[in-house]
Parts: sequence; C-alpha cells; structure tokens
Amino acid sequence: MPPEVLAQAAADMLDWHGQGMSVLEMSHRGAAFESILQQVLSDVRELLAVPPEMAVLLLPGGASLQNSAVPLNLAAPNGTSRGDVVVTGHWSQKTAKSSARHADVHVAHHGGADGFTHVAPASQWQWRQGADWLHLCGNETIHGLEFDQWPNLAALGCHTPLVIDCSSHIASRPMDWSGVAVAYAGTQKNLGPAGLTLVLVRQDCLDRASPHCPEVLHYAAQAQANSLLNTPPTYSMYLLGLMLQWLRDQGGTQAMAERNAQKAQLLYRCIDDSALYHNAVDPAWRSRMNVPFTLTQPGLDEAFLAGAQAQGLLNLKGHKAVGGMRASLYNAMPLAGVQALVAYMQAFEQSH
Repeated sequence: MPPEVLAQAAADMLDWHGQGMSVLEMSHRGAAFESILQQVLSDVRELLAVPPEMAVLLLPGGASLQNSAVPLNLAAPNGTSRGDVVVTGHWSQKTAKSSARHADVHVAHHGGADGFTHVAPASQWQWRQGADWLHLCGNETIHGLEFDQWPNLAALGCHTPLVIDCSSHIASRPMDWSGVAVAYAGTQKNLGPAGLTLVLVRQDCLDRASPHCPEVLHYAAQAQANSLLNTPPTYSMYLLGLMLQWLRDQGGTQAMAERNAQKAQLLYRCIDDSALYHNAVDPAWRSRMNVPFTLTQPGLDEAFLAGAQAQGLLNLKGHKAVGGMRASLYNAMPLAGVQALVAYMQAFEQSH
C-alpha cells in the first residue's frame, strides 16, 4: 500500500472525521460507516468501469473462498454445478482442486506440460458445452503469466459464463467486463489489506445458487443486503476506499497501466540482457505484476537475497513451489523501487 494511504489511515485512526471514534469502532449499521460504504461502492464502479448490469459485492475472506462460492452460486436448476477450469499456473490449479469439492470440474486446458510458460489459444481449449461456468486466473503470481485480455469465447461457440480471478492485477490497467459473468479479487495486492474480496456479478448470474450454498456466500443474498448480510471487515472496506481515492489521484487505471508497463519493461530488459538472470515465460504472456526469475549460476541465491536485503530490497525470494526469485510490481511500487532493483541486479552480476 502506498505511503500516502497509510499516512491517511494513521491520521484517522483515533478519530475519523470528528466522529470521536476510529473506523475500527464504528457500527457497520451506523450512518458514519454507511457513508464510507456508499462512497466505496460508487468509486469501485467508476474507477474500475463496472457496467450497470453487474452487482458490486464486498465479501469477507480471501479470493480462495471464491473457489467454493463460485460453484455454489453458478449452479444448474437442479442444484448441480459443472465447471471448466483453465489451468495456467499454481492458483488456477488450486481452483480446479478446491472447486471439485462442490462441483463436477473438468480441466479445459493445462499448461503444466510446458512448465506454465505460455497459454494455448482458447480455440484449443477443451471446454464442455452446457457447463455452468468456465474459470481462468487473469494473472498467475507464482509462475508470472498474465492475460492481456479475456478470450472471446462466444466467437468460438462457447457460451459458458466466464469467471475471472483477477486478484493480483485488478486496478493495474483498464479491464473489459463485457464478456465476464463473475470477477473476483482479493484486495491485498492492489486494493488494500487482506481479509476482503471484491466480487462483480452479472445480474443474470446473480441468483443461480445451489440450495446448499451458505447464506454468507450467496451472491443474491449479499447483493440484497448491500454486502452487510453479516458484520463485514469494515476497516478493510475503509482502506479500500482510501486506495480508490489514491488511484483516482494517480490518474486512474489507464495511468497505472502506463506506469506498470514501464516498470515491467525495465525489469524484463535487465533480465533479458543478462547472462546471470533468466525468465522462462513466453514474452507474449509475461506478467506486469509478478516477475519470477532464476540465477543461472548455482549456489548464488542466498548471496543474492542477502545483498538485496542489505540494499533495502525485500521479499524477493520466490514462492516455495518454484524457487528462484520473484519481484512483485503492484501499483504501490514506485518506479524508483524497480530502478533500485535493476541497479542492484546489474552490480551483483558484475561482481559474480
């Protein structure tokens, strides 16, 4: 989260707008919090260009909870749920496994054979006619793949409702929701702290839940209750509001797209011009949010990380599932941070 947002949260901590209390102490049914919530919902719709036919929900929990919520909400009239999943990395692989507890899940495409270095064209995916939903992960944080745009499934004869996990690149660029049935995003990457998930649901998919769907996960019930069906994570909602205000001050998602592209190009250029660093992802599929890389010379990982920490460059160790290194370039990371990383990487290569 950017320093400006954290500073505003600190200033408001003991007394929000003269109310004599912190947002942490407010009733979620009170007028003060109601004003916060309505502003957040309005800003989400404006800044993320959410069309009027989509409901905006702010739900407790993380994006992983939606691996249960989606199959329970997108069900056939008889209550069963059939879902297709496009597996492009760690998180969509987890979706396929977790969703199978609530639905008949079929993997329409699996990129593991190629090491999750690219995604096959949608025309090659093996979706099922009559499935209740088709899921893809817009950005794989661990393997470093990102969809630049959603596939036009209708043009390929697939009319299955499209579900997008956009947790790690939401608000990093403009996104077209016109062909999307459900989009969800944990807020902890670009929109705030952990514990809150933004869910966008097209109206025609809002009330298709299985009778076994718990009320707190029920999209229609939450929409009717204005996301206040139960006591929500109010402070995370407030911080989401501050993040949206910051996003507006930065020029919106188009300005963030240009900034994020500049950051990613700088780091990828450093890697590609190097003999020591390597990124295996097809350039057409490289993520602008998460840049994994390995060191081609064995035994240097610990020295690289120790030297980086000494320079104030933190959290560069890759996920345990793949090892190596990973630099995350979320919205709040300034260009200067990427420039500092590149300078360190170049100096480390010269000395090793």
